[in-house]
Parts: sequence; structure tokens; C-alpha cells
Amino acid sequence: MKRLLSIVIPGLLMSSLYGQDISDVTALGTTNLLGTARYQAMSGAFGALGGDLSALNNNPAASAVFNYSTFTFTGSIYQNRNVARFGNTTSVNRDTNFELNQAGGVLVFNNRDQKSGWKKFSMGFNYDIQTNFDNDIFISGRGAQSVADYFIANANGFSPDDLSVLSGETITDAYINIGNSLGYNAQQGFLGYQAFVINPSGSNSNTYVSNAILGSGLEQEQRIITRGTDSKFTFNMGAQHNSNLYMGIGINLHAVDRRKIVRFDEFNYDPDSPLQYVQFDNELLTFGSGFSANAGIIAKLGESLRFGASYQTPTWYNLTDELWQAINTDLLNSDNGQVELIEVYPDVIYRFPDYSIRIPSKYMASGAIVVGKSGLISMDYTYQDMSNARLRPSNDPFFAEQNSLMNQELKAVSSLRLGAEFRLGAWSFRGGYRFEETPYQNSNAIGDLTGYSLGAGINFGGSQLDFAWATSDRDRNQALYPNMNTQAGINTELSNWVLSYSIKF
Repeated sequence: MKRLLSIVIPGLLMSSLYGQDISDVTALGTTNLLGTARYQAMSGAFGALGGDLSALNNNPAASAVFNYSTFTFTGSIYQNRNVARFGNTTSVNRDTNFELNQAGGVLVFNNRDQKSGWKKFSMGFNYDIQTNFDNDIFISGRGAQSVADYFIANANGFSPDDLSVLSGETITDAYINIGNSLGYNAQQGFLGYQAFVINPSGSNSNTYVSNAILGSGLEQEQRIITRGTDSKFTFNMGAQHNSNLYMGIGINLHAVDRRKIVRFDEFNYDPDSPLQYVQFDNELLTFGSGFSANAGIIAKLGESLRFGASYQTPTWYNLTDELWQAINTDLLNSDNGQVELIEVYPDVIYRFPDYSIRIPSKYMASGAIVVGKSGLISMDYTYQDMSNARLRPSNDPFFAEQNSLMNQELKAVSSLRLGAEFRLGAWSFRGGYRFEETPYQNSNAIGDLTGYSLGAGINFGGSQLDFAWATSDRDRNQALYPNMNTQAGINTELSNWVLSYSIKF
């Protein structure tokens, strides 16, 4: 059974492969298009419309638009299709899962005082999956740089004695003691040294060299499996003033639970290479909570025009990371020509100090044209300056470096969502488009996102059934490991099939 150990010394933080860095921030700051089927069918363009449970995320005034108390439940089938290009090889991998991704309701209270300008009040509560982390990426191809460079970069500066198993220690004891006394980098160097991926460059040297002779056909494979969600619980209050002004406020609580499994394999070295095979396994669990609040208004100008505006505070996440690692290698015995298996299995889950992430605030402006009961067209524009994202505690040297990096490499993000609905009797037909800029100054890191959606719904009077299909596409480049220049180009296509049922009373 794996042991759980908590680091108590501050500053022992993980490298950028596993979390607590700029990529962790952008993962939480980039939300999926999730929610009710009607919401997804119109690509989430509901800031000036309201009247939908998931629209509370755009504009909390949405609850005041409801004419009847309503409960909605939504289930979705998600499919990720990842195309990874590495070297001269293209790998395609798909991942499909089902989630009950939305459930909530709005209670509407009409004001019986007809002399009052306040027509009605509303209370809303909603559960939405804000980000579904479920994904499966497989990278395979010929590389020019060995994973040994990752271990060399971490081991340099430490003596062989620092990275050794002392008398009376087990591998597990040494892994724990080195992490507590010397930090994460030494711990990674220890794994590479004990697995004979690297060796000191000379006697009593604090620098290291690779045991791998690459030859001409180094093969590398990496499998990245991610599971979990960032779930959002919204508590909302709204009000309608006269016949043309709606307003609302909301409090949002987040629950983050994400598991990331990374398996790396490297093989096909030169036949005379002392190192013949490396398998490096990592499993990271990130969990915690978050908080944000928002406020907004929706105004009617005549019967057809609607405008909306909303503000969401920064989202503050408090998170914890737990890491499990293991490495095994095949070594060529030069004396007898046999291959020997070396296993370094610390059998411990390492818990790092708690940390926090602040995702910057969002501003939204919206407009819509409503053509009686025949249909509507709507648009949302969102602005969020991701360069203001922060990791805490800021007095940690690694976090200070990452915060400076975010100032330089991230930028303000503009997002556009368009939606339309056409009504024919009890039936509604919908479509949408969305565009979201990359949060990076260099779009080679992560590209812009484009998405499309379609859907339909039927109103039974006291209830409604809605269906939607939505898809999005985004490119990015990913280094196989820190300190390795080798990158894979990944195109991710996400498709959702969504079904919602609403009850009015």
C-alpha cells in the first residue's frame, strides 16, 4: 500500500511537467462550453437573454428573466479526439465519457404589490461542470533528445552522496529524506541516478552525463491520461424592476478534483548503449476549492433589443498536489551481454505544501435581438487579462518566477459567442459559433479556439426537452519533459452530445 507523506519545508515545489506553474493556471482559466442543451446549442451566448440555468454563469441577472419557477437537469457525452504529431509520426487517440453535468433550479416570487416598481424576485441554485479535464493523449515517434537530459538538469549541483541510498535506508526512505532535506530537484536527480539513467561525469563530480548512446533511431512514447472536473456551485439572487430592467448577484463555489497520469517510454538506443530502455511513471492528484462572485444587469430597449453587462471577480483557488513516481530501466551488462532490469519504486505518495491560484476577473458585454416569439439572435463579448493571474505564496522563489513569466508570456483574452434560435410552434431550432483567443503571447504554445454548435428543443407546456451538439478545435505544442527541447504538436477536437429536461411550475 502506498504511503502518504506531506512536505513541511516551504519552497519544495514541482517542476512544470506536473503543476503549480503557468500551464496549471491556464488549465483552470480556460473553461469548456458546458451547461444545459439550449445553452450549448447557442454556444453560450446568453448574457443579454437570461432565462436559462447555465446563463447564470454569464450574467446573474439571468434568473430574474424567468417567468416561472424552473428546474433543469442535463447529461452529456463528451468525446476528445487528439491528433499528436511527433517526429515523422502521427498518433490519433479518442476518449469518451458521460457526465451528469448540470442540475439546478430557479424559484420565482412575483410581487403582489402592484404599486411597486419591483415586479418579481428570484432565487437560483445551480451545479455546472465548468471544466471537464477528462482527456487521453498518446504521443509516439522518433526523438533527438533523451529523457536523461531531464534527470541531468535536476541532478547537477548535487554530489553522488546526496543522491545515494545511505546505510540502513531503503529506496523509499532515501526518496523521502532527499525530498525533505534537499528538495524536489534532488529527488528527481535521485530517481535518474538510482535507475542508472545518468552517472557522475567524474569522481566526486557534481555534474552528470547520460548513460544512453542515442544512435540514429531513438523511439519515445508518452501517454497522458487526465480525469476529473472543476465543478461550480452557484447561489443566485435576482430581481426585475418595472418591465425593462433585470439585475442579479451570484456567489460561486468551486470543487477541483483532477488526476493526471503520465507514462513515458524511451527505447531503441544504440546496440552498445549501457542504457537500453527507460519507463518513467508519474501520477499527480490535484484537489481543492475555489470562490468567486459576480453581478450583472439586463436591460430591454423596446420589445426587440436587449443589452447585458456583467462582472465576475477573480476566482481564488486553494489547492493541494499529491505526486507518485516510479522508474524502471533495462541496463546492458557489458561483462556478459545480458540485459538487467532496474526498478526504483519509492512506493510513497508525496504531498506538497498547499498553494493558491488567482484567475483574473472577467468583464462581459452582451446584446440580443428578439423577434417576438419567432426567434432571436444574441452575442456575448468577454474580456479577461490572463497576465494578471497569480500563484501564491508569492514569496516562494519558484512562484515568483512563474508570476514574472505570466506577466511576460500571457495576455488579455477576448472571446466572442454568437447564438441564434428559430421557433416554429412548439419546436425551437438553434445554432451558435464561438471564438476564444489564446492566453499566450506566442500562439505556438496554445492556439486560438473555434467552436460550432447546433440543437433543437420541444416545449410541452409544463416541461421542455432540449438536445444539442457542440464541437471545438484547438492546437498546442507540448514538451515531453522540462529541460527537453523536443515538442509534440497536438490538435484537440472536443465534441459534446447534450440532453436536458426542464420542468416549470
